Amino acid sequence: MSRLALEPLAAACAAHLAATMDGDAAHDLAHVRRVVASAVRLAREEGADLDVVLPAAWLHDGVTVPKDSPDRARASGLAARAAVAWLQARGFPDAKLDAVAHAIEAHSFSAGIAPRTPEARVVQDADRLDALGAIGIARCYATAGAMGSALVHPDDPVPAVDDDFQPLARALDDRRYATDHFFAKLFRLPATMQTEAGRREAKRRVAFMQGFLAQLQSETAPPEASGE
Repeated sequence: MSRLALEPLAAACAAHLAATMDGDAAHDLAHVRRVVASAVRLAREEGADLDVVLPAAWLHDGVTVPKDSPDRARASGLAARAAVAWLQARGFPDAKLDAVAHAIEAHSFSAGIAPRTPEARVVQDADRLDALGAIGIARCYATAGAMGSALVHPDDPVPAVDDDFQPLARALDDRRYATDHFFAKLFRLPATMQTEAGRREAKRRVAFMQGFLAQLQSETAPPEASGE
């Protein structure tokens, strides 16, 4: 597809999602737009096919399944099937539908599907980058609020972990304490990045998050015992 053909497709995807998305603040149309922007940048650096990357990035969250649902791992497969049906109805080239479907299905952390194509690697990295950096922090706490989690553990706000993010003092519980999610999942994402450009950006964003946690620790650490 030409660039001129991709632009109306992007506009149609945006209009479709605006009318149908029912996600939380961390998985809304703004999230999709950020993933699309990152995917386009990564695709250009990695030489991936934008005819596949662009529709896959736009439609990767087209089916909403709550984070705490037992069906969460099926969300990307459901989104892939919905995307194929929607694209077929609009005359998208049949030859590229399988590649789009795979890129959507493989983007999900919960699904655990290894990306087999450059386009799937780009879309997966783009989605995971949106879980990191300043926006990643905001999304983490937004999701925690929606799920009723506390911001921090009352006695150990920023847990101590070793180099492999294994806890040193207490078990991590990111369903109860939002900040635990940094160590339970988010800081592990750079090691899962599939592209060199994605790895560079992930490391930059994690460095920002580590600075945030240092400040959070200084503001939330329980007072030391006076010894009296």
